[in-house]
Amino acid sequence: MSAAAPAANAGGKKTILDRIEDIGNKVPNPILMFVYLMGVIIVASAILSLLGVSATETIAVPQPITVEANQYEDNSAVSLEGEEPVVHYEIKEVTVPVKSLLSIDGIRFLFSSFVSTVQGFSAIGVTFVAMAGAGAAEGVGLMDALIRKIVKSAPKGIITFLIIFVGGLSSLASDAGYLILIPLAAVAFLALGRHPVAGLAAGFAGVAATFLVNVIPTPTDAMLTEIANEAIVGAGGEPITIVSNLYFSIASLFLMCIVATIVTTRIIEPRLGAFDRKNLSAEAQAAADATIDEAAEAKGMRYAGIAFLLTTVLIVAITAPPGAPLRDPVDGKIIGQTPFMSSLLFIIALYFLTAAIGFGIGAGTVKKPDDIVAAIVKTYNGLGGLILMLMMIAQFVAYFNYSQIPSVISIGLADLLERMGLSAIPLLLGFIIIMLLLDFIIPGALPAWAIFAPIFIPIFMRLDVAPQTLFAAYRIGDSPANTLTPLMVYFPFIVTIAQRYQKDAGVGTIISLMIPYAAIMAIVWVVFFIIWFVIGIPLGPGYPVSF
Repeated sequence: MSAAAPAANAGGKKTILDRIEDIGNKVPNPILMFVYLMGVIIVASAILSLLGVSATETIAVPQPITVEANQYEDNSAVSLEGEEPVVHYEIKEVTVPVKSLLSIDGIRFLFSSFVSTVQGFSAIGVTFVAMAGAGAAEGVGLMDALIRKIVKSAPKGIITFLIIFVGGLSSLASDAGYLILIPLAAVAFLALGRHPVAGLAAGFAGVAATFLVNVIPTPTDAMLTEIANEAIVGAGGEPITIVSNLYFSIASLFLMCIVATIVTTRIIEPRLGAFDRKNLSAEAQAAADATIDEAAEAKGMRYAGIAFLLTTVLIVAITAPPGAPLRDPVDGKIIGQTPFMSSLLFIIALYFLTAAIGFGIGAGTVKKPDDIVAAIVKTYNGLGGLILMLMMIAQFVAYFNYSQIPSVISIGLADLLERMGLSAIPLLLGFIIIMLLLDFIIPGALPAWAIFAPIFIPIFMRLDVAPQTLFAAYRIGDSPANTLTPLMVYFPFIVTIAQRYQKDAGVGTIISLMIPYAAIMAIVWVVFFIIWFVIGIPLGPGYPVSF
């Protein structure tokens, strides 16, 4: 990346961007980072336990209930008569000590729990289920065709918004937006006589700055939710589902796409000016001139639509009628802690899979059943690094929770914050700012959430801030800065695409382009979040902003 950077440091003096890049290059691979963190937790737990570090909290403990059993002479059954007993609670002080992972019990835990920890870490299973459908759709060409169709058929007046919006939707298919939409956005702008780098910037903003919000839950949502639930359950709370932020995510996506559209047309394009086609590289010219079998794609899209409708009929048939399998067996509800909500991730994956099969048959990219299997296997082949990282995250979370360090930290910090008398809004704003800053050195939604969820979720729960509210705040803190950090895995790819249209483009070029997006979107998003919180709009079905 340094070779492509602007010549501002030709004299040997490093710029701020150079320093950011240097610092970033020293951050280890995320997998190794969690290995190192596990080592830190093991050593820290031993030292803190040796020093007798602990925290004391006041909790309500339910008292035993004495009941009288009535048994009739002619009946062996025992019955409990009278009114339902009232549960009484006693307020007690409980001391939570740090537990050493280098004690006999700790070492026993390190070795005996490794396999069971991986087996019990549901984020791994969630990843396989979610990526089966998304991988099939991407492998047969459905995602490419869908993005091209939307971009091509959009009216010129809303093309910018649609490119950004499709970029936001692309998180459903993981990396498809980075690899497909951003280059396509540049080509689309070029075809319309607009500056292709502005199209690239708009696409990048849509994909990266809104990555954690969408109109339906994504595979990343599922993984983050499972990590959150590890912390929530450990703090004595009820697990949340992948729709805990659904309403907020939908509204945020539309708002952020509108903001990014305004930034593109009012700031980025005027700054870039008119584009000189003489600057086109051979690769960019080839991309602009590329031909697609539109008839085959159109047929594939029709077949995908039919498959989608048939899947919808199936889901409605097993959900809508009274007593249907996906309704709650007790009260018949569909929304809430119900079989339907528990099945939502599988239903989404099923939609992707059936639509992929339909598209593949229609477009001719699927000749036999093995082709679908091959597409899914190809996706799984690329998940090795993610699965290994999730295994390390599982161990890190298990070690962290066993040591009780998160409980000690959360009790201490919560007591401090309670004494400070801060309300929920300043606390949430502080959390968002911390996440925005940390995203520069820990890019990627999973690693940061895995590190900080076990700490911050218990703290905020003690301060009566619901986990789903903190989760919504994390979405804001993690997303906009994705466009600015050179450590983001696709940042070099973005630079390479920009160089097709601007030969001297480098890291600084992209960062300077994306600063208006990140800054304005972050500010508007925070204000929107505060308004949402103050009004008290539910964040998702059955998930209020506060307890």
